[in-house]
Amino acid sequence: MSRVSMFSAPFLLGFDAFEERIDRLSKAADGYPPYNIERSLDAEGAETFLISIAVAGFAEPDLELTVEDNQLLVRGRQKDDASREYLHRGIAARQFQRNFLLADGMVVKDAILRNGMLMIAVVRPRAEKIARRIEIRSA
Repeated sequence: MSRVSMFSAPFLLGFDAFEERIDRLSKAADGYPPYNIERSLDAEGAETFLISIAVAGFAEPDLELTVEDNQLLVRGRQKDDASREYLHRGIAARQFQRNFLLADGMVVKDAILRNGMLMIAVVRPRAEKIARRIEIRSA
């Protein structure tokens, strides 16, 4: 039996890649590390989203941010220090990968690591509404 897609309506053209991205993100849902997303508007109407990810114990070289195909990927990898001897290890050096799907036109503006929080600013500039008339030709 084939799966019915929410994007299979005949008037939704060119959304195949978008559906694939949503499927990819839903399979990668994990609760670690915790994060917040805040939204604000500036005076010109541009939206700014501030993604705050709790990355305590990670240093700047341990973190990687990439944007590819409208997807923001945040990775964290810590290296174990073999010279340290732990009597108790309650803080794990756990790797993570967190994905965020970005709408067309969104731009990752900045990323700051401060006090164990990775803050990523993503901006959606206000888009001009463009309407144009399409001429109809006779065959």
